[in-house]
Amino acid sequence: MRTVEYTRQGDATQVLALSEETRWLAPGSGEVLVRMLVRPVHPGDLIGVEGLPGQPEQQSGARTPGVEGMGVVESVGADVRAPRLGQRVAVFPVPGTWSDFVVVPADLAVPVPDGVSDETAALMLVNPLTLRMLYRAVEEALRGQAGPVLQTAASSSVGRLVSAAAIRHDLQLINLVRSTSGAEKVRRSYPSQPVIATCDDDWREQVRLHAGERGVQVVLDCVGGAMTQDLAELLADGGTLISYGQLGSGTTSLEALPLIARALTVRGMSILRWMSRTPGERAQDVAFAQDLAQNTPDLLEAAASYDLADFKAAVEHARRPAKSGTVLLTTPRTAGSGNGAAR
Repeated sequence: MRTVEYTRQGDATQVLALSEETRWLAPGSGEVLVRMLVRPVHPGDLIGVEGLPGQPEQQSGARTPGVEGMGVVESVGADVRAPRLGQRVAVFPVPGTWSDFVVVPADLAVPVPDGVSDETAALMLVNPLTLRMLYRAVEEALRGQAGPVLQTAASSSVGRLVSAAAIRHDLQLINLVRSTSGAEKVRRSYPSQPVIATCDDDWREQVRLHAGERGVQVVLDCVGGAMTQDLAELLADGGTLISYGQLGSGTTSLEALPLIARALTVRGMSILRWMSRTPGERAQDVAFAQDLAQNTPDLLEAAASYDLADFKAAVEHARRPAKSGTVLLTTPRTAGSGNGAAR
């Protein structure tokens, strides 16, 4: 069984290593063993490996990245009625998916709809569920009022989902991207939405022009870092900054933001908090994700696929600022099957 592991935090291309070992994995009661076939390389996976400035080092011991992916149910434990043996499933949140096999609670193994490709299924949960959480947060921040809403990294996988949802829900959205070429690409996909490149010297003035008299009511930000102060300054008084990622460089201290004087709200949002929702709410979110994968798979774009052993090349590709879609790590379907392969 192949597993990508790290024992200390640092540059992912330096601290990650491929382990091949003979290890018996068997599902317990209420669990299934999934033979993983495809897993995404999410920014959050790399943050977990590399850590963030100012945060303590994770506990010692070997750890395996990944919380999402798709595979085939290899065996089932006691008291499991679904999913069934041999069924394709998407999994989340399941730590350690950068491995050939993983034991999964049965209720976190989501059946893949017929007609959905393995690649789309591997991206079926994290980003669509993130969209659901972000959209709820935006609705709460707007309190029944109209936008405008400003989002960073609009060309990212989540950014594309937000743009598509804004069209469906008639949300006034202003998109920020890093480069002129990226702006042109987003404009072609969503011509009704303003797109601004932050490489332009006057990008802040462009945002204010598109926001109009009401100003920016909500910012959806996955960049953070030094950009946070600019984003806070663009908010209208009483506005809300929703932070759900830290892709940017530099830092902004909380004291540097005019929170009190302008009654601003800063709210953090993590997909890892999704499990705190009620079972009924989670079921609705999963149904939304399955429907999106089945009917609009183009919104779940894969940038490239690499064998699990080529994880270093996959990480380097995932870091490319101009990439489109999510990088995937794969295991051939012809690779060892059966419990013996997990020994």
